[in-house]
Amino acid sequence: LGGRVRYSSLDEREQRFARMLFFSLWPNAGGFGSYQEGFDVLAKNQAVRDEISQIVAIALASATHVTAPLEQGMEGVTLRTHAHYSREEALAALDWASLTRKPSAFVTGVVWSESMATDAFFVTLQKSESEYKATTMYRDFAVSPDVFHWESQNATSTDSPVGQRYLHHRELGSHILILARTTKSNEWKGPRAFRCLGPATIAGHQG
Repeated sequence: LGGRVRYSSLDEREQRFARMLFFSLWPNAGGFGSYQEGFDVLAKNQAVRDEISQIVAIALASATHVTAPLEQGMEGVTLRTHAHYSREEALAALDWASLTRKPSAFVTGVVWSESMATDAFFVTLQKSESEYKATTMYRDFAVSPDVFHWESQNATSTDSPVGQRYLHHRELGSHILILARTTKSNEWKGPRAFRCLGPATIAGHQG
């Protein structure tokens, strides 16, 4: 991107990939007025581009999981099951992040992507009282290899529009996607990436 390749010339899916890269480099949009402005700056920095290429090559060489596409109907979501994503990448892939709605504004742990008809649950499995409020210490954990226990936000009741969408998402034609990480911070005290666990189906609920 930048130089001979223009953001506006990409198709919708390619633009989504481009935005994932953009917000990985500039989580708060970098003060740019357009995505193209950012990519033009990147195009002028050969050393940065070379380092990005090296990082991607190392990541691909050390990958331990084979990624898989999401379920039918989610072809537009540029995420893959078993792959790791930063919060910024995931929000861009879900069409949530934009130049006017920066990833740093996301604090709720759940995202509804209307364009993707997808509810994404961002889960941290091991929560500490120093990083989370008592009201957000949700008990999210794996029950078995294919069953996951997830707690909705306190304000989401079964008869609310959001609760009804969760419970009847298959009939409504929407999707649920789970992205999970073990802890909020990694070993370098930075934000830990989320692993995309893939699409889910509500199997039951209580409370």
